[in-house]
Amino acid sequence: MRALLMYPDRDFDPPPTLPRHEQSLRQDLELDTLLRAMADDDEFLFEVARKALLAGMRNDADTILYRQEIVRDGLSNPQVVRELYALAVEAIEGKRKSYWSFSSHYPSSILHGAIEVLRMFMTVLKKLRDSADAHAGRFRSRGFTTLFAMLQKEFSDEYLASVDAHLTELKFGAGVLLSAQLGPGNEGVHYMLRRPHEKKPGWLKRIMDKGPPAYTFRIADRDVAGAQALSSMRDRGINLVANALAQSMEHILRFFEMLRMELAFYVGCLNLHDRLALLGAPVCFAQPQASGSRALRFGGLYDVCLALSMGRRPVGNALDADGKSLLIITGANQGGKSSFLRGIGLAQLMMQSGMFVAAESFAAELHSALFTHYKREEDATMMSGKLDEELGRMSAIADGMVPGSMLLLNESFASTNEREGAEIARQIVGALLEKGIRIFFVTHLYAFAHSLFERRMHEAIFLRAQRLADGTRTFRIGAGEPLQTSYGEDLYREIFPAETETTARQTRRNP
Repeated sequence: MRALLMYPDRDFDPPPTLPRHEQSLRQDLELDTLLRAMADDDEFLFEVARKALLAGMRNDADTILYRQEIVRDGLSNPQVVRELYALAVEAIEGKRKSYWSFSSHYPSSILHGAIEVLRMFMTVLKKLRDSADAHAGRFRSRGFTTLFAMLQKEFSDEYLASVDAHLTELKFGAGVLLSAQLGPGNEGVHYMLRRPHEKKPGWLKRIMDKGPPAYTFRIADRDVAGAQALSSMRDRGINLVANALAQSMEHILRFFEMLRMELAFYVGCLNLHDRLALLGAPVCFAQPQASGSRALRFGGLYDVCLALSMGRRPVGNALDADGKSLLIITGANQGGKSSFLRGIGLAQLMMQSGMFVAAESFAAELHSALFTHYKREEDATMMSGKLDEELGRMSAIADGMVPGSMLLLNESFASTNEREGAEIARQIVGALLEKGIRIFFVTHLYAFAHSLFERRMHEAIFLRAQRLADGTRTFRIGAGEPLQTSYGEDLYREIFPAETETTARQTRRNP
């Protein structure tokens, strides 16, 4: 039995180790804000969402579209999806709370425990089947229709009744019938459990029929050794059945565990969608494009983590960067450049994991990996300068990159002077472009950005954070030539209005 809700042909099996740069991604993209919204204070949901998002860069377009269908079904039937998830949790928790231990060395204990857990599992499976019967017609995705069809086919009333009858028989209410052979030293060997005789015939048949020849003995009430020997023979006889039943129980348990894990991703999507709907923030299903196509176009894209942190919908941005491998983003401080960059990175992760995207529309090529290189604050534990630390992180990123990777840089190499930082940035960007890496670079290095702009690179697009004449930031990002100023004086006036006015008056008096 398989749930097949994450892949059409295999179980969801995230790698035991996620990307080595996971911590950088989580820090630079503020990914934990998104994960907490999906988890809604549930640690298991948090872990599944984390693995699904970070492992999603390996997904192909078919897998992405397969999951998008299921998310759509979930958004149309959220209560049903949550009920299915609750049933999977019920089965797993019921097994965990079971009194009987399956690590026991006694076959009778193993058998008894397996029977009790299987009865509970059958009850939950019937609830799942009943849910499939009631709601299958409302689902359209390949994932849910396959799951419901399997539940309806495999767990009919006739099958469940048959399982219940077998479990009742395995309780051996009428005793255990065994066969054995004599081995060396007249020791019993080849113990085998036999199907019990038919029910006792009527008294007249018992009188008229001649019973089969048999030898019978009875153990005295106080014969402890005899009782132990008989119990040992019983365990040897039922050992194969006990192991088979325990394996069946473990097989069904694995199904429930996989069902819970795969449904957890979609419950996380429902939780996030509910949060964004309260904020009036739009979402859409992205259009994944072929790797290497250099497709990127979107409308109304916003930083989903910023929306969750602020509790309101941020300003959205539109862009058509099809065919571009390098995006240089400059402009005024506090103009929304970092949020714009983070929104692109989060949208890429969300798209490739198969969930919806925080935008009105989004289409992008599939990338094989996503890396971030953001400036870091001063750290007292650093053993060298900030530039050395930046270059060290950049070297580690370069070592882990593969063709088709995506790199987000935010204020990188600004820890040195303008001339040196620009030269470092030019060399690194040039080398990475030659290797087929797509680069998004937020920078205040005017010498670097303007030198590329003057080269009129066909694979580059230059964007600038919008600033109105009075210094107002609109948080919109549009095409624009890099400027030599970042308008830091606007922020100074905002933070120190009194000092700014005093300086202005002095300037007017002393022209």
